[in-house]
Amino acid sequence: MLIEFLSSHLDAYQVTLLGFLVSFIFTFIMLSLRLPFLPQDQGRAFAVNGELSKGKLRGVGIVVTICYIIVSLLFVEIKKEYLIFCLLLFAIMLSGYLDDASKIPWQDYKKGLIDLIISVLYMISFVRFNSTDIRFFGATVHLNPIVYSILGVILIWVSINVVNCTDGVDGLCGTLSIVSILAYALLFSGQLGSYGSYSLLLAASILAYLFFNTSPSSMLMGDAGSRAFGFFIAVIAMKSGHPFSFIIIALMMIIDGGLGLVKVFLLRFLKIKILVNTRTPIHDEMRKKRGWSDTQVVVRFMMFQILVILIMCLFV
Repeated sequence: MLIEFLSSHLDAYQVTLLGFLVSFIFTFIMLSLRLPFLPQDQGRAFAVNGELSKGKLRGVGIVVTICYIIVSLLFVEIKKEYLIFCLLLFAIMLSGYLDDASKIPWQDYKKGLIDLIISVLYMISFVRFNSTDIRFFGATVHLNPIVYSILGVILIWVSINVVNCTDGVDGLCGTLSIVSILAYALLFSGQLGSYGSYSLLLAASILAYLFFNTSPSSMLMGDAGSRAFGFFIAVIAMKSGHPFSFIIIALMMIIDGGLGLVKVFLLRFLKIKILVNTRTPIHDEMRKKRGWSDTQVVVRFMMFQILVILIMCLFV
């Protein structure tokens, strides 16, 4: 195996760094090929400047995710738990890609059910291979595996959907995803183990994608990317042993995409109207009513997210 050969000649840091470079270069090359199976965006009627997306390659998250999986299997020790994770990551990515490529967008209920099934399957695997202890403000609490699984399913489902909702501004979803992923890799490297290296490899693949997605972009990750990244972030939140840290480390995505989910849920199921004069996702509010450019949205959201994480570091 490649990892065994590399480990005999390089230390762990050098192997991870080499994997980061390979992941970036491999993803960059594959995206440059502009593969023919990638669909073209039809424009988003209800999004701010949605018509500008028309004709761009969409669903390139399938390329980013597959490149990451290939490189990770080469540069990090393979274990049964990780293989299960890769299969489910591929499944959630594929569901997003099929939606991206469909002429008729999938219904929310259909996508929500798929998210639920994949979340349940992952949690069955997680409780088999991991402790159900959680760390919260310095204390360690043991949760019943069933209780932990229920909370884990909620976390994964929420993460998939809030990250998905941030994908409406060039560079925003990718940038915030990298910030969150790197925060976990740096703050909880000891707890994450191999998943810390996996995190760096995915960050490298997303970084290559951002070369093509900076405003004005030439390609879009689509649900294939945002849903896969949301799944990944939820998993490393649990692997870190600090699942509640997700609230801080992904705060801007929760605010940006989560408020819209709450708004729709309350209106659809409880007939309660909130944020009537506020556009959601919040990035549309900033662009439409506050006059922020795409670049301002990305940079300011990123800056706020980094500052919040740095504040959290004082208490970790």
